[in-house]
Amino acid sequence: MTPPEMTLSGRQPRAVQSALHVLEEVARAGAGVTAKEITTRLGMPTATTYRLLNLLVGEGYLVRLPDLSGFALGRKVGVLVDASVAPVVCEAARDILTELRLTVRFGVHLYLFTNTAVRAADIDHEYAPPADEQTINRNLHASAVGKLLIAEKDDPTTLLGQERLRRLTPRTITAIPDLQAHLALTVGRGYAVEIGELIEDAACVAVPIRSSRDALVGAVEISGRAEHEQIMQRQVDAIAPVVVQLSRLLA
Repeated sequence: MTPPEMTLSGRQPRAVQSALHVLEEVARAGAGVTAKEITTRLGMPTATTYRLLNLLVGEGYLVRLPDLSGFALGRKVGVLVDASVAPVVCEAARDILTELRLTVRFGVHLYLFTNTAVRAADIDHEYAPPADEQTINRNLHASAVGKLLIAEKDDPTTLLGQERLRRLTPRTITAIPDLQAHLALTVGRGYAVEIGELIEDAACVAVPIRSSRDALVGAVEISGRAEHEQIMQRQVDAIAPVVVQLSRLLA
């Protein structure tokens, strides 16, 4: 039997349409548009506008500006946009990765970053990564490449929200303060490490690829078994020249 909260009544599709119209109006008007302006432009009852705005803010599709003067698009809209952008990798970059795979006994993978998500750009299918792109993006706090992306933000909750982090294994970091301390180590070290946090017996080391202006654009990640993480970390020096080459091609 379908749970009551998962069913759609005959009136709900209209509510969905109205919510989408509100999102479109905020996108069209830009950050700072007020509830009164949305109500006027859409010809919508004031009570309905406020109800939909509160719902969209609660779900992360809209945010209230800090001074409460109006609304702007939220992080979930960015996630939707980023998910539609397919990563593009030139042949020269793929050739560099192929050569690296001949010298490293672990899986070697290329990921590219959007503002809110990690995109798998060139995966080593002979030694597959422990998790797919969708799983990584659902659990950025538990993956090496995800930690690189979070570490770029002034506040981890920008991507993760305020809720407690999902526990995937006994080693998964589940509290924001603990994650912040771990990210500080990541920044100081210059690369990210994940040992048994996403998949219990797997480990990954991710080395960032940066543009000439130091913007994070991607990462080369090596993956293997958790017991080999120290050997994997010793590969960082070998990966560094490859990262420089890829930066020229991808940034």
